Amino acid sequence: MEITIGVQNLPREVTLDSDQTVEEVTKAVHDALSSGKGALDLTDQRGRRVIVPTAAIGYIEIGAETRGRVGFSSL
Repeated sequence: MEITIGVQNLPREVTLDSDQTVEEVTKAVHDALSSGKGALDLTDQRGRRVIVPTAAIGYIEIGAETRGRVGFSSL
């Protein structure tokens, strides 16, 4: 699933692909913002960690989980 994070005062977004479910990512975002942890910590598919200070988060876009299609279809 693709996660896009808009960071304040940066012209580009932070984008990562994650194996986590929508619920897991949503919970991590809510926990980071509400508990005052100071940072949102996510891991992408390759094991790289992305840590964004919660004070700098402008928005977070969580994409739908993609499922592979099997078979053929006519257009």
